[in-house]
Amino acid sequence: MISRRRERQVTLENTDSDIGFCGWLLVGLSLLLVLLTLPLSIWMCIKIVKEYERAIIFRLGRILRGGAKGPGLFFIVPCTDSFINVDMRTITFDIPPQEVLTKDSVTVSVDGVVYYRVQNATLAVANITNADAATRLLAQTTLRNVLGTKNLAEILSDREEIAHSMQSSLDDATDDWGIKVERVEIKDVKLPLQLQRAMAAEAEASREARAKVIAAEGEMNASRALKEASLVIAESPSALQLRYLQTLNTIAAEKNSTIIFPLPLEMMQGLIKH
Repeated sequence: MISRRRERQVTLENTDSDIGFCGWLLVGLSLLLVLLTLPLSIWMCIKIVKEYERAIIFRLGRILRGGAKGPGLFFIVPCTDSFINVDMRTITFDIPPQEVLTKDSVTVSVDGVVYYRVQNATLAVANITNADAATRLLAQTTLRNVLGTKNLAEILSDREEIAHSMQSSLDDATDDWGIKVERVEIKDVKLPLQLQRAMAAEAEASREARAKVIAAEGEMNASRALKEASLVIAESPSALQLRYLQTLNTIAAEKNSTIIFPLPLEMMQGLIKH
């Protein structure tokens, strides 16, 4: 592909040698006219292109040998030469929201942004009518084609992979136009309202299920701890009484009110004997 593009570029840059005898005659007459009208005609011959621009010169409808000119000064022959300025800076455009049917039959609206620049000014002028419009339309179709092979979960989680796949596809398709796609980003994925509600209900049910499992595990651990505590208290009967007193102390510290608590009969029998 690279060799084919190189051959096409060389062919386009060497076409001025095929203008024929009549063509060279017209060029000669134009040069003669320039010499006769000096120094006024010099201002029509000198052109300037900016640092970020390149000029494609057409002589009698054919691209002048040497390809793009610039930046800086260059000369043209009036009456026979014309030129087109090409901006070489990076261009950014938004991909309009596209309604896409995913692999698992879910309709989503996806938009994105594309960064590209003109890599070869000669191909961008000679091979395509409007490189900017063509790249925009191609980006929209590529977005739909790539997302059509993904399911909803992959679209929501693998945005970087989708963007890289789109960039590769766009770069290959625009290579013959002299366009270099530098970056593609997926901006937003909009789901239908009903699907959003269904996913929210599913997530809420999942959280509630996890909460119930955690609560059940806590109850189980607490019951095990109570069982171990009961075994320890069973080994010493006085430990239960101390636990009673500790509980009363805690309650009295929080709420100062009348507290009624059961008094073990063993304590009463001990007092009666004394």
